[in-house]
Amino acid sequence: MSNPPGLLIAAPATRSGKTTLTLALLAALRRRGRVVQPYKCGPDYIDPAFHSVAAGRASFNLDSWALGRGQFEALLDHAADADLCLAEGVMGLFDGVATPGAWGNGCSADIAAATGWPVVLVLDVSGQAQSAAAVALGFAQYRADVTIAGVILNKVASERHAALVRDGFARHNITVFGAVKRDTSLTMPERHLGLVQAQEDAALSARLEALADLVARDVDLAALEAAARPTMRGSASVASRTSPPGQRIALAQDAAFSFVYPHLLAGWRCAGAEIVPFSPLADQAPDPSCDVAWLPGGYPELHAGRLAAASRFADGLRDFAQNKPVHGECGGYMTLGAGMIDAAGQRHAMLGLLGLETDFAQRKLHLGYRSATLLAPIPGHAAHSVLRGHEFHYARVIAQPDPPLAAIRDAAGVPTAETGSRRGHATGSFFHIVDVAEETS
Repeated sequence: MSNPPGLLIAAPATRSGKTTLTLALLAALRRRGRVVQPYKCGPDYIDPAFHSVAAGRASFNLDSWALGRGQFEALLDHAADADLCLAEGVMGLFDGVATPGAWGNGCSADIAAATGWPVVLVLDVSGQAQSAAAVALGFAQYRADVTIAGVILNKVASERHAALVRDGFARHNITVFGAVKRDTSLTMPERHLGLVQAQEDAALSARLEALADLVARDVDLAALEAAARPTMRGSASVASRTSPPGQRIALAQDAAFSFVYPHLLAGWRCAGAEIVPFSPLADQAPDPSCDVAWLPGGYPELHAGRLAAASRFADGLRDFAQNKPVHGECGGYMTLGAGMIDAAGQRHAMLGLLGLETDFAQRKLHLGYRSATLLAPIPGHAAHSVLRGHEFHYARVIAQPDPPLAAIRDAAGVPTAETGSRRGHATGSFFHIVDVAEETS
């Protein structure tokens, strides 16, 4: 198995420009003829879609809290035919939860240490000069098993500003791969859960071309490639225990339902399952020949009126659920519920397969890693299985009259109020499955 070299693009904090520069590098390296395998640290389900467009191949999530080592090693296999691996970090390089999970605390540094990929720090130097080098020095010394290859200076105001910042790095022999000038026209559009989805950004191709031009001008791409190091691998991979929910899976896929982890889809297909997509927003029903329907997360709250009016979708899914299992994650879970109040305060009737009522008019943030012990089976997993995953939404639960689906705890082991629910053949929760911690026999 080939172990191509890799780099991890990280930063001291969020909003330093990691995603924008990662996309720029992917696009620029692809333009140079490189086959680059993208990865995203942490449980983000939006950034990988952008990576895939820029790199021309699927991007996968790497996570030391939620992913078991077997699944982690299996995901590195996707780079076997690549020239280079490029992983985007999450939050600050060393930021994670206090209580370790599968084999780490979820920080990007865990991924750098496990793979041996050197880190390229993206530094937002607006309001700084020589002091930026002190930040890099501290990061270089924080963990002995993490190597800082150098930095990319971001949001540089002028050539004079760049020269002052570079002076601090030159004094300490820290490589500066480039200095990218501030350009607000290239800022990626955002909404409440992160970037506007790749499939909704009509200007994405042009934006990627402009970003590739930017880093080709301001970053030494040859030096960056030379800094990459071969991927370290652990012992022989252990097969993932994340089973497909069925042999033929009717999967909701459109702008309202797009938050599904690429490694899950790849794992389902690898296990021989067939994925049959349908679009609720296009008023499509699940294929009745499928043996399970799966509604992933997304932005149903932005399309609640259209979903409420999609009668063929509603009738078809209700008919499906009379005899076959239907499962919803987060946005899919809310759609399976009785009703949803949008940000403007208007209630929209949903499918009514569950009694859940949610409200976005008085929204509340729910964010973090979760472990779920199933109290009842869901498609692909038996009762009492322990799953690891993530929760990220702004919905406030008004009513949840059905029996709980799982005992769910946060990363610190504290029980959460959001337990999911079940009724008949319908199950759902706000919990996004990443991997199996323990499968019941």
